[in-house]
Amino acid sequence: MSSSYLPATTDSIAQALEAKTPSEAISILYRVLQNPSSAPDAVRIKEQAITNLSDLLRQENRAEELKSLLAQLRPFFALIPKAKTAKIVRGIIDDVAKIPGTSDLQISLCKEVVQWTRAEKRTFLRQRVEAKLAGLLMENKEYSEALNLLSGLIKEVRRLDDKLLLVDIDLLESKLHFSLRNLPKAKASLTAARTAANAIYVPPAQQGNIDLQSGILHAEEKDYKTAYSYFFEAFEAFNALEDPRAVFSLKYMLLCKIMVSQADDVAGIISSKAGLQYVGPELDAMKAVADAHAKRSLKLFEIALRDFKAQLEEDPIVHRHLSSLYDTLLEQNLCRLIEPFSRVEIAHIAELIELPVDNVEKKLSQMILDKKFAGTLDQGAGCLVIFDDPKTDAIYPTTLETISNIGKVVDSLYVRSAKIMA
Repeated sequence: MSSSYLPATTDSIAQALEAKTPSEAISILYRVLQNPSSAPDAVRIKEQAITNLSDLLRQENRAEELKSLLAQLRPFFALIPKAKTAKIVRGIIDDVAKIPGTSDLQISLCKEVVQWTRAEKRTFLRQRVEAKLAGLLMENKEYSEALNLLSGLIKEVRRLDDKLLLVDIDLLESKLHFSLRNLPKAKASLTAARTAANAIYVPPAQQGNIDLQSGILHAEEKDYKTAYSYFFEAFEAFNALEDPRAVFSLKYMLLCKIMVSQADDVAGIISSKAGLQYVGPELDAMKAVADAHAKRSLKLFEIALRDFKAQLEEDPIVHRHLSSLYDTLLEQNLCRLIEPFSRVEIAHIAELIELPVDNVEKKLSQMILDKKFAGTLDQGAGCLVIFDDPKTDAIYPTTLETISNIGKVVDSLYVRSAKIMA
């Protein structure tokens, strides 16, 4: 970076745009920002230079320089309106977020900005940066710190009645409680977000976020039909905006279809006009699961989980529901296979179901304990012994019912006789 500054004019901006390399353009823009002039035209040119510079640093993945730039610009922020300052600060924070592997740097940057805004008493900007910081802490699984930050922020924003920010914070709190597996509080926060959203105009992207979270919570309660409708609404919103989250909404729609045993609909949704835009690993993973479910094949299920580990195992929402589906399928298949036998080798069952013996033995043991069927494992012989279902004698329930009916008759006769005697 040269020590001599350039004049804050459109010619300097044009010179940066015409530079042969990004490094040369960055150097020119830095020199423009070093210009001490505070004239209105110079300030306007510097704002343009900041925008261009932050874009170039993002493209070059120079996250540390973006952080330093924000610190260097603090004297300049005294010359421009607070609204423009907020726009620049949030823009640079967003640019850092677009650079991969900068989670810790983003948290550090947001904390520095929060300290600066507190010192400068810039409440509007501080609240939005704190909301961003809470989201980053949640992604970093620092849940307690994020929750503490949000609880204080919510009270402050409610007093100011900033409904748009309140929608963001309530929605973030819902996601945080969901991550902590506190579903009642997650639902309460989502309801609060919806209530605030009903009073104002909510941007389509934010409405899509609300619908996506609603679908996730309904799916968690096994209400897959309602969840599907919310995921569909979210998909339409994100699809119209060409937002990358559209593919995840579509993925969760397919998950709901699988969970309600409508796996045959998956191929149709993927081959629809909207679905074809998002063909890729995410949808291929769900199609593989749907095929395995339609064929009731645990082997195909295992292959799908192995081949699409990133899309299925590493997505916590999909993984949780597919684990439940896998267990159900496994139990149904085992019950069907052992039904003809009174004594059978575990190895034979494992061969029939095409799964490792250890996995089958463990599952059979769990099913016996859960009383899914009556039996015992003879581990010495490596066999499963199935007991006949004990036939309950019908005479005892019938006798109890008869005694109960006699009791009712006696009570009725007693009431009548009491009326006659009176």
